[in-house]
Amino acid sequence: MSICGDIPPWPSSNPEHGRIRLRTFTNLDVGMAMDLSQDPYVPTVGTLPPYATLEQALAWIERQRQRHIEGTGFSFSIADLETNRSMGNIGLWIRELDKGRAQVGYGVAPKERGHSIASDALCALTTFAWTIPHLHRLELYIEPWNAASIRTAERAGYEREGLLRSHQEIAGERCDMFLYAAIRESTVQ
Repeated sequence: MSICGDIPPWPSSNPEHGRIRLRTFTNLDVGMAMDLSQDPYVPTVGTLPPYATLEQALAWIERQRQRHIEGTGFSFSIADLETNRSMGNIGLWIRELDKGRAQVGYGVAPKERGHSIASDALCALTTFAWTIPHLHRLELYIEPWNAASIRTAERAGYEREGLLRSHQEIAGERCDMFLYAAIRESTVQ
């Protein structure tokens, strides 16, 4: 997994940026999960079922809490800094940490969109990611039609590196993806 042989520790303090904080999921986040499951796209790219029931949303929350324990990465709830209300999720997936890279994914509940929540969350996650010593590259894969996600990536300082044709299967179809990346600033002169 990692160069050290085990997963990096959970952050000692919740990453923050702008109006948000990234924190562990709680069962109180079930309303956000149910709202997120209403988006027709979200269930096609993750494990949240479409139109999730209370039980399905709670099971999804539990899966998010297990990601770090399982060693696949960090799954955070995106919470309002003042109220602690969950507005979405963001993850840092470290399966390729031994190669110095990780992937990022995020989703904001439909009722919360349009307020730069995702870009604040991506900035917080990126700052946290650079505390992991062997990590040098963060990657985002975005479908070309997803203008909101493209704006999110660019606001957070990610740069488009190219188009990956037929890169990923989503909902039974091969899809092109833009590759966006952030690179750790080098301290070598």
